[in-house]
Amino acid sequence: MTEGLALQAVLLDMDGTLVDTEGFWWDVEVAVFASLGHALDESWRHVVVGGPMTRSAGFLIEATGADITLAELAVLLNDGFEERIGHTLPLMPGATRLLAELHEHGVPTALVSASHRRIIDRVLTVLGSHHFALSIAGDEVSRTKPHPDPYLLAAAGLGAEPTRCAVVEDTATGVAAAEAAGCRVVAVPSVAPIAPSEGRTVVPSLEEVNLAFLHGLMTDMF
Repeated sequence: MTEGLALQAVLLDMDGTLVDTEGFWWDVEVAVFASLGHALDESWRHVVVGGPMTRSAGFLIEATGADITLAELAVLLNDGFEERIGHTLPLMPGATRLLAELHEHGVPTALVSASHRRIIDRVLTVLGSHHFALSIAGDEVSRTKPHPDPYLLAAAGLGAEPTRCAVVEDTATGVAAAEAAGCRVVAVPSVAPIAPSEGRTVVPSLEEVNLAFLHGLMTDMF
């Protein structure tokens, strides 16, 4: 057992972690493909959740045989999602309180999402951009989740060591990205279960996560 190092930064996923939108993406995908004359199999939902749009959209095009390019589909999906969150954008339980606590205590915080910049900027108007020192979008990195690049970029942008960053994620794809970057991970599963493992803590809700909890993740690191 070794003494833990201090928490330097908190990096947060967006869809399904702070905002209750993972279901929105699936609903939009179903609607878009219905307009193209294709029905999506419910079992595909777990395949596409939490990943970059290129992967999700590419899988759905291949699975359905839809006559549409990846670029064309990305536009339709982003348009549909932006319209959907324009009507309602529910936050996950505990999200508002956690963001306020981090901000109050001056903890460097970043929003790290596989969603595109246009979507992130729209969501930030609800979450409050002042809660984040920076944000990383999926279309701003050459390799997004499950690769570690977004989390490495966020940590560097905040001047933090990845091993001293706490990441909050809701999907296996996001967890894989954070762990590959060397971060400590809190998983709050949204659509599919996530098993606990070394360096990873699984909780049922953000309501169980506060600053003291995140500081505690830094203990027994190695």
